[in-house]
Parts: sequence; structure tokens; C-alpha cells
Amino acid sequence: MTIATATPGRDISMAGGLLVAGIVLATLTEAIASTVLSLGRGDIIGDTYATPDEFARLDVGYTAFKLIGFMAASWLMSRFDPRSLIVGSTLAMGMACGIAAMTARLDLLVALRMIQGFCGGTLLVGGQAIIFLAFPRSRQPILQALFAMGSVVAPATIAPALQGWLLDSQSWTWIFFSIVPLALAAAGLLLIADAPMPARAARRPFDWIGFSLISIALFCFTYVFSQGSRWDWFEEPRILWLAVIGTATLLAFLGQQVLAKGQGLFDFTLFETEDFCFAFIVSFVAGAALFGSAFLIPSFAVSVLAFTPTDAGQLLLPSGALFIGALLIAAFLMQLRRVPPVATVPFGILMIMAAMWMLSGSTSESGAGDMMAAILLRGAGLGFLFLSITLIAFSNLKSRNLASGIGLFNTGRQLGGLIGVSALQTLIEHNVSHNLAVLGANVTAGAPAIADRLTTTAALLTAKGMDAAAASRGAASLLGRAVAGQSTVIAFDTAFNAIGLLFVIAAPVLVGIKIGLSRYAKARAEKGRAGVAAKPSGHHTLPIKRVPAS
Repeated sequence: MTIATATPGRDISMAGGLLVAGIVLATLTEAIASTVLSLGRGDIIGDTYATPDEFARLDVGYTAFKLIGFMAASWLMSRFDPRSLIVGSTLAMGMACGIAAMTARLDLLVALRMIQGFCGGTLLVGGQAIIFLAFPRSRQPILQALFAMGSVVAPATIAPALQGWLLDSQSWTWIFFSIVPLALAAAGLLLIADAPMPARAARRPFDWIGFSLISIALFCFTYVFSQGSRWDWFEEPRILWLAVIGTATLLAFLGQQVLAKGQGLFDFTLFETEDFCFAFIVSFVAGAALFGSAFLIPSFAVSVLAFTPTDAGQLLLPSGALFIGALLIAAFLMQLRRVPPVATVPFGILMIMAAMWMLSGSTSESGAGDMMAAILLRGAGLGFLFLSITLIAFSNLKSRNLASGIGLFNTGRQLGGLIGVSALQTLIEHNVSHNLAVLGANVTAGAPAIADRLTTTAALLTAKGMDAAAASRGAASLLGRAVAGQSTVIAFDTAFNAIGLLFVIAAPVLVGIKIGLSRYAKARAEKGRAGVAAKPSGHHTLPIKRVPAS
């Protein structure tokens, strides 16, 4: 795909500002749609009369089609005007959300969530690619920081706060309604802004075989990672078979792409760039840290601290300011001070590790104030980390494979998030069971402290009007609830520590991978120079026949 720069002849600052504003607004529609089920789960299940298995189709459908959109966006950008593609995806997102707000039919909601997911994946890849193509690389740090505000900051901080407020004050349908005006505003800005126009290029046919194989693989992996913890993983034949089918189709896809010899859906030239290879691997770890911590903090607040949806959503909101501040500081250092992007990665990793360690000391008596310092530190760490790996991944890609690289990078981040959240869910469930067994074994009626607590609680219940027998049973029940609550607290603290340990384990591995990739790239470059030096120049020297003197 070859794409020209923005059309000249107009005020580039005004046109560029409208373009970026439209793209950021478009990413906000995806941010709200992608997180709508996190807090609105109970309300939607109640209104649709869905079972947990039926409700899972809403989540799996959205995420799977979002991943499919990531993979298909590059080809779509080569066939259609990129700006028209983003406008169409944004309007389709708004329409699907508007219809979803007016229906409680589960089958229709599933179909609409699939449309939302595909449109969201397409507009995220297309929007970021257009920003890279429309502006010089020297201005990318600040522009990618602005893009990250809509694509990363909003779903991690702003969207949960908005959704919590709408759930408590209105209903879950208003979450979908709120997306409609954003979609219309984004489309309007994009229509009046300058954008890069595609140059004439040879069109290649769509790889339907490869697309079908990767779609099946992504759907299987999405279901396995999002629902595996509910079914105790491979103890359920459905999860086992989907994992086998997903792995087989993924291997078949890779083999088919090799045989396609550059005409397939997958662009293998991406991995000729050392920086992209490294950033793609890091995207899995970064996705696990982002989505995992975004899952843990509200879940802990709701299930342990009994926060309302509004309070749980607003818990992450202040960290958005630190997230944005870190993005802008990192952009300033990279754009004006010429600091290499990799320099801020250690700061981001250390901040996230410190934040998770601080959160691991939370108790059932903790409040928002006790957790806020760690939450703010997490936001700053994510800001330093995500801008760096974005610029490392895409700065050296060429225009022909830029969209493919963005789609693949986002796929890695999303899959890393799915793996991280599913691992944390499993860890919490297993730890709750283990902690209950350990604590229960040590809570015996004969222990003096336990006997005193039961006697005191029973006396309080008797003073409230209960008879002695009922008060005794009530005291035992309250003690059991306290043990279960403490087991859950310990399980969440273990999960917070797990995210910190993820970086402890991953950091040296990633450093080793970076060193290995650098050595491989250096060896390949030296081999290429040696080959050029050994190649004949093409000019042959003819032997000179001496003429004998007369």
C-alpha cells in the first residue's frame, strides 16, 4: 500500500488539528463500547434474562471481531480511501450502539456487538496509521500521545467513571446512547479535515483462505482465554477442543501465508525490522499489565470494599491525569530533547511494579484514599511505557506495511490482556479456595480468641432481640463470612503481587531478547555488506595484446 501525504494548499495546522481531533473522538467511541460490559454486566443480564453462558457471547463476539478487524484493516485501507474507511467505521459504530440501546433481544445484541468490535478494530488501526502517514516522523511523539489518550487512557480510566455514573443515575442503555453523539462529531470533523489520500497502486486480491483461518483461530483463542477460568480450563471438553482447533488453524494460517509468497494476509516483512520484533513481544506484557490491573482494581473495590459502580469507576479516574501527564512528558523528552523512546521504558516498568506492590497491602478496611497513591503511580507508569513501545514499534516501518504492523501490534496487546485477565481470574479463584481451607483449619471453636468473638457477637445479636439459639447460629455465620472475606482479600493481594512479579520475570527475558535481536540484525547487515563487496562490479578488464616492435 502506498499512501501520499495530506493534500497541500490549506492551513496544515488547522487541517491537522481537525484530523487528529476527529480520530481521537472516534477512538473514544471504541473505548466506551469496549468496556461497557465491565460494570454493566449485572444490569444487562437482568434486562435480557440471559444466563452467564448466553451473556458470554456478547463479550466473546466483541473481542473476537475486534481482533479480526485489526487483521483486516490493512487490506481495507489499501482498497478504500483511508479517511472514508474511518468515517464509515465510526458511523457504523454509532449506529450499532444506537440500536443496542433500544433493544433487549440477546441475539440482536450479540450481532450488534460483533459489528461494534469489527468497526472498533478497524478505526483504531486506520486512525493511528493515518496519523503516522499525514505528519512527519519528527512530530509523532506528541501526536501519538494524543492518540493514546483516546485509545489507551480512555478505556482504562475515563470510560469506567462515565459508565458507573450512567448506571447509577440512568441505566445501561445510556452507555450505548452516549456513543452516538461522539460518533457523529468524530465523523463530522473527519469529513472536513485534510487526510492522506491513497496513491495509485497495484491491487491484490483478498486472501479469503488466510482471513478465514485467522478468524477461526482468533475466535477460538478469545473464547478460551475469556471463558476458560469459568470452566476450570481443560477440565471442560469445550475449552480443550477450542484450544486444539485454535492452535491447528493458527499453524495452518502461518503455513498458508508462507506458501502465498507475499500475496497473503500476513506481511512477513514486518519482522525484518528489529524494533518492531521487540515491541511486538513487549506488547503482550504491556497488554497483560494494562488490562490486568484495570480488571483487578475495580473488581477489588466492588467485591471486597463494596463500592458502588460510580465509586468503582471514579477510583481510576484521577490516574487518568497522571497517565496523560506522563504521556506528554515522554513526548516532550522524545520530540524536543531527542531522548530515545527506549529510555523511558525502565521508568514505566518500575512505577507499575511499585504501584502493584503498594496495592498488595490492601485490606478489607482500605478505602479510596489508601489506594490512591498506588493508582496514580500506575497511571504515570503506563504513560511512560505505552508511548515508548508505540514509537519503537512503528517509527521505522514503511508506509506499505505500517497498517499491518499497527494491526499486529494491537492484536498482541489485546491477546496479552486476555491472557493476563484470565490468569488473574484463575489465580484469584484458586487462592480463595486455598485460603478458605487454610484459614478454616485454624478457626476452631476451641480456640480462646474464636470463642471470645463468637460469645461477643452472639451477645450483640441477643441484645438486638434475637433468641439465644438464633444468635449463636448468626455469630457462626458472621464469622464464616469474615473468613471468606479475608480469603478474598489475600487472593487479590496475591494477584496484585503477580503483576509486579510479571515484570520481574519478563524484564531480564526482554533484555535478552533485545540483545539477541540486535546481534542478529548486526550479523545480517555485515553479511549483506560482505555480499555486496564480493559481487562482481559488471566491468570486465580485457587482456592487452602487446604489439611487437618493428
